[in-house]
Amino acid sequence: MTPIVVAGHICLDLTPALGPGAALDPGRLIDVGPLRIGLGGCVANTGLALADLGADVSLHSTVGDDELGRIVADTIARRPGLTADLHVDHDHATSYSLVLEPDGHDRTFWHHTGANAVFTGEHLDVGDAPLLHLGYPPLLPALLAEGGAPLEAVLSRARARGATTSLDLAVVDPASAVGAVDWAGILKRAVAVTDVLTPSLDDLTSALGGALGIPPLPAARAAGLYADLLLSWGAAVVAISAGSEGLLLRTASASRLARGGRMLAPLADRWADVSLRVRPVAVPRVATTNGAGDASTAGLLFALSRGSSPTLAAHLAAGTAAAVIAGDRPTPATLTSLLPATAALFAPPALAP
Repeated sequence: MTPIVVAGHICLDLTPALGPGAALDPGRLIDVGPLRIGLGGCVANTGLALADLGADVSLHSTVGDDELGRIVADTIARRPGLTADLHVDHDHATSYSLVLEPDGHDRTFWHHTGANAVFTGEHLDVGDAPLLHLGYPPLLPALLAEGGAPLEAVLSRARARGATTSLDLAVVDPASAVGAVDWAGILKRAVAVTDVLTPSLDDLTSALGGALGIPPLPAARAAGLYADLLLSWGAAVVAISAGSEGLLLRTASASRLARGGRMLAPLADRWADVSLRVRPVAVPRVATTNGAGDASTAGLLFALSRGSSPTLAAHLAAGTAAAVIAGDRPTPATLTSLLPATAALFAPPALAP
């Protein structure tokens, strides 16, 4: 089976275990727990979750010619279901994040963009892949040059090869250089050549709220407004994660979905004109929120790859996020335990007679 391609932002996540006494206190030695080193960013989070669910995945990113880059490549090579197409840039270090997640508090990232700064997708060839998922343009500044022309180009090339195109965002820091770009203009261009969009409500609010003069609204109402906007810009499927309000899934007409590439087009009639919301899946404990949004995207894309109904796909997205939040890998066993109705999505494809 031809792998799904996941491209864009990748980094190493360095996560120290922080106790209640962890603090920035100059001159003191602060005792912390062991360090967890793992792949991070959209490419890793979404790609690994897809592989855990049972998909074959090819990861494409830019790393530095350094020890962190070699750790990234080695980690990918050791994971079943994953292959890598990593472009090595000799002028930039591999990206990394210090993930600070004290007990009872949301995480904070200290992030080095590194080689992600020069990712343009020009080295990417999707071949006959059924899907290209591209993640985190706000952390890939080279994609935003010339009003987003490189971002539009990489998605357009994939569509020309017949792939379904998928795009995820990240929160835009208004104090950063990318906070000053014309996000409405960039996303209009990108969305016009994108079939599936899976941003969070925070992503959309940070990128578009101020630029379009959209006032703060209750989460459910805001998600609906942004979903309608993205559909009007040309998207076929929009899935917006809205925290405690769950996941909103809205889709365009059958004729638009029929132009949605190898993965989406066969589902056009079943997926057309859908509007539904699923609540978050309850978990016994919250181990982490890191990567939950990317896991939700992976669940939705995996369900699409298996020809799922929209309702089951939305529930699998919520369940995959829940598995990660609970500290588990989103394997078929984990998902069927959380949501027994998803078991059908993990059955081996029937062999032709």
